[in-house]
Amino acid sequence: MSTTPTPRVILETLLPHLKVAAGYARQIQSRLTALPDKAGGDNVFATALTDADLAIQNLVEVVLLGTFPEIRFYGEEHEQSRNTKYFRSIELGSHDDYLVTLDPIDGTRFYLDGHSNYQIILTVLNTDDYEAVLAISPAENIYFYALRGEGAFSGSLEMNLKDCTPLQIKPHGKRVFLGFKMSHLAPPLKGQYEVISIDTDYSNNFQTPNLNNLLTGDFCGAVTRSGNFIDGGALAFLAREAGFIVTTLEGYDLPPLHTCVDYKLPGLIVANSREVHKDLLAALT
Repeated sequence: MSTTPTPRVILETLLPHLKVAAGYARQIQSRLTALPDKAGGDNVFATALTDADLAIQNLVEVVLLGTFPEIRFYGEEHEQSRNTKYFRSIELGSHDDYLVTLDPIDGTRFYLDGHSNYQIILTVLNTDDYEAVLAISPAENIYFYALRGEGAFSGSLEMNLKDCTPLQIKPHGKRVFLGFKMSHLAPPLKGQYEVISIDTDYSNNFQTPNLNNLLTGDFCGAVTRSGNFIDGGALAFLAREAGFIVTTLEGYDLPPLHTCVDYKLPGLIVANSREVHKDLLAALT
């Protein structure tokens, strides 16, 4: 097997192509119609599917197979892709045998409804933890990336990785985000925080913040029922590298990725301070 490229090289190689994908996603958003929902999801946010999901994944698959043919790759739409069979594996490998993952449109329901807070998220996973995450917000002309132990960075889509600046998240107020099926935490939190719950606050007509708004300072904390490797866990890694506290719902350190099932971390608490983490943990317990 050829030498595995470093996480930084993987990001640098894919970034120009992902910028093209971002332009494509912006261009067709207003003309989209939904495809039949994916099977197996437990909510409308997990099952929504569009042409953009399939096309962007196809683009990344072509680039990876043409550039790093021995790389492991898991795309959200792997079951529908004609390229999955050409990758060596879709599973985590041994130490430093990286798995690249892709959520081609994170927030497909937001995307279909014409909102701007959707993302393209690419990760590089080691057997124990994330090595790198790249999250592009096409409609907002910005992207975020982090390399393990090196901090998180942000820049406009015109910038290369080396030109990005350190991401310093300064929450605008005491506002927290509750992911799917976590709305029961709203009552004990509302005395101290403004609470946005995806279960009760999402609207087709006006834009509701979602988990990726952690990176823009809209939230000082968040609670999610699980942390999918390809999206929620990836955004939590970006926040962690930017200085946030990230734990399980019980307040423990996150488990190694290879111990997780179905490409999912357990439920997550993400908080910008010990105080906020303590309040979110108290609401859970």
